[in-house]
Amino acid sequence: MTAATRSEHDLLGDRDVPADAYWGVHTLRATENFPITGTPISACPHLVDALAAVKEAAALANEELGLLAPEKAAAVVAACREIRAGKLHDQFVVDVIQGGAGTSTNMNANEVVANRALELLGHAKGEYRFLHPNEDVNLGQSTNDVYPTAVKIATIFAVRGLLDAMSVLQDSFAGKAVEFRDVLKMGRTQLQDAVPMTLGQEFSTYAVMMDEDRHRLDEAVQLIHEINLGATAIGTSLNAPAGYAESARRHLATVTGLPLVTAADLVEATQDCGAFVQLSGVLKRIAVKLSKCCNDLRLLSSGPRAGLGEINLPPVQAGSSIMPGKVNPVIPEVVNQVAFEVIGNDVTITMAAEAGQLQLNAFEPVILRSLSQSIAHLRSACLTLAGRCVDGITANTERLRATVENSIGLVTALNPHIGYTAATGIAKEALATGRGVAELVVEKGLLPADRLAGLLRPEVLAGSGTPRA
Repeated sequence: MTAATRSEHDLLGDRDVPADAYWGVHTLRATENFPITGTPISACPHLVDALAAVKEAAALANEELGLLAPEKAAAVVAACREIRAGKLHDQFVVDVIQGGAGTSTNMNANEVVANRALELLGHAKGEYRFLHPNEDVNLGQSTNDVYPTAVKIATIFAVRGLLDAMSVLQDSFAGKAVEFRDVLKMGRTQLQDAVPMTLGQEFSTYAVMMDEDRHRLDEAVQLIHEINLGATAIGTSLNAPAGYAESARRHLATVTGLPLVTAADLVEATQDCGAFVQLSGVLKRIAVKLSKCCNDLRLLSSGPRAGLGEINLPPVQAGSSIMPGKVNPVIPEVVNQVAFEVIGNDVTITMAAEAGQLQLNAFEPVILRSLSQSIAHLRSACLTLAGRCVDGITANTERLRATVENSIGLVTALNPHIGYTAATGIAKEALATGRGVAELVVEKGLLPADRLAGLLRPEVLAGSGTPRA
């Protein structure tokens, strides 16, 4: 049996579209033209919701300005609200990467909204003489202001999820900082023994790093609250009536709950992708620092017997198909790989932003895909690292203490109390004989045992206390 279809027409001619599809001929051609990633825009729910929000705001503005009949506006608004409630997302089928600066995404949205609005008005899908995707749903708009605005709104909401996840990871690190506040260990520089510190200080550093990056991300996302809706094709607002840009912005701010502002220069705003580059740079910063934390966790937990073995990561799965009993640091490893991906995405975004020409950047689809991927994967990585790794970390306290007592680096802490020359001699003898620094200091009468014990308290060695008299 032949599936039921309806015929639709565009500038290239007639095509049959599945009768039950809410998308139309423009979307059909896009699915044929862009079989690139296999990932439809429905995989970016924030973008679909943002597109519906833009179409809703535009309909309200057009009704307010007397350009769209109230019954049409009401149907468009109702269709958009259904989409923002999660319905019809499966109808957004064009590939996330596409030519045309996002035109196919905008057409897909126009057609889905129009066909659902037609149903609400009592008509069949495709009966565009009653309500048209371009003439009514896209009234006063261009892909060149709709798509960037929707991408910005989608990104803002996605970043909120990442900020929350970073806060969860920050709290996990901070909790371990408190738990390990009295656990003494050796600090290292260039992988060589340096001076004593606490394991709590080490984990507190990771918490501070997360906190700093949350603030930088929050600053960067403020830049994309500036939109160019009302700019139409190149920023001159051709075919948009006076007052449309402000009316559409006001309605969009109400629909989304975001403090959106219209760019001061719409021609500039339509071609400039600098805010995306800035945001991507912060995402790269987060990735780099998160990966550094994971490198540390893998190194500190290396072993368990032939490595540092200072901490234990929670075992989450068998580590080898050939080596019984082996457990690998798989959670930090997967987060490392997310970081590599985000760094690569930043290069993609940089090149796409640079490749814009004259009054438009045609490459925002790959910017959207790269940003969405980086934000979503960083969010999952933070939550996974917190819940599947950091929360379950334990310390090998005795091993850590032993490394301090046996380390030549301990002599640095005693230098102010026994003098540089004596300290150098102690370090040399300890290194040659394998004996402990503290043992030699007492043996040579350089410090009494009780005085030395006071100097070797964790809070003193770690710089958070004063020596006992």
